[in-house]
Amino acid sequence: MARMHVVALLLASACTAADPDPGEDFTGPGGPDGGQTGGGDPGGGTTAGVGPYFSQAMFFNRDVSAVAKATNSGSLLSTLASSGGWGTGRMQIDFAIDVLRADASTPMRTFTPTDEFYSPDCDHVPMPVPAGGNVEDESGYACTGDGDCHLIVFDPSGKNLYEMWRANITSTFQGGCLAVWNTAKTYTDTLRGDQCTSADAAGFPIAPLLFTADEVAAGHIDHAIRFILPNNRVKRGFVRPATHGTATTGGANAPAYGMHLRLRADYPIDSLPSEGAKVVARAMQKYGMYHADGGNIALTAQSDRHTTAKWQGLLGPLDLQALQVSDFEVIDHGSAITLDYNCDR
Repeated sequence: MARMHVVALLLASACTAADPDPGEDFTGPGGPDGGQTGGGDPGGGTTAGVGPYFSQAMFFNRDVSAVAKATNSGSLLSTLASSGGWGTGRMQIDFAIDVLRADASTPMRTFTPTDEFYSPDCDHVPMPVPAGGNVEDESGYACTGDGDCHLIVFDPSGKNLYEMWRANITSTFQGGCLAVWNTAKTYTDTLRGDQCTSADAAGFPIAPLLFTADEVAAGHIDHAIRFILPNNRVKRGFVRPATHGTATTGGANAPAYGMHLRLRADYPIDSLPSEGAKVVARAMQKYGMYHADGGNIALTAQSDRHTTAKWQGLLGPLDLQALQVSDFEVIDHGSAITLDYNCDR
């Protein structure tokens, strides 16, 4: 674990100097919320259903539209706004992450861990690699642009969701942190393990928090949404439902990893420029969005490369730019937890 601690600090320092990915900080991968099973929300709320991907209720399934906001909501958001707010100064959408689908015939491949694989946080097991697939922001499996290169594969027949950070498949298969999620499991409040990372810095699963063109085209998103912030605007530590954070440099009054934001109920959604933007905003009012990783482009949607509906004419990258930090409220998840990198699985 000492090695993981040093690597995380070095990566965080490197991304402060120069971020090779304009969307997400190159800090590496980072659950759980307040003592309820299934990743329940300690702030209250009701479970509206299950999915996507998971057959048991998770923290992102909870309807929090009627939950009281945190008593320090105003001060947290004021600090975030005064430090620059969203990463680019406006709410923008990144459409780079793909989710691939495997079946029982998909070949399983082993990988050689890189120095971005942390033990015991990450899983060194074979994972399915579908033909014709790709890693994040690439046309194939080669990580040519030195980005985060997430490789995400859902295997419904095996009831597993495989999420790898910094995958690179050429003549060999090399990979950073792989987090394997059992999609039939009822997870406790520590998800895969307290103080443990996943393919995201906060320790969350990524795929279930991405909104898709198919969901937006259908007119509803039935889960919370992933969002990211620059690490210099986040204080060290994390709050539930996160299980991990990274070497952030925000002040003592800044928000922590795992912060849960909800769009104010009185926000004038009809003023947004597209129907797609209105669908996303309504999900933000009902389920909210969770701070999951470090970077500049606030919202993460799933790429439409492998979906039926397409983003063109449905939702643009700046359709939600009117949403300011002050338009949100913080859901209370208790005091920040000290980050010590001592993953307990």
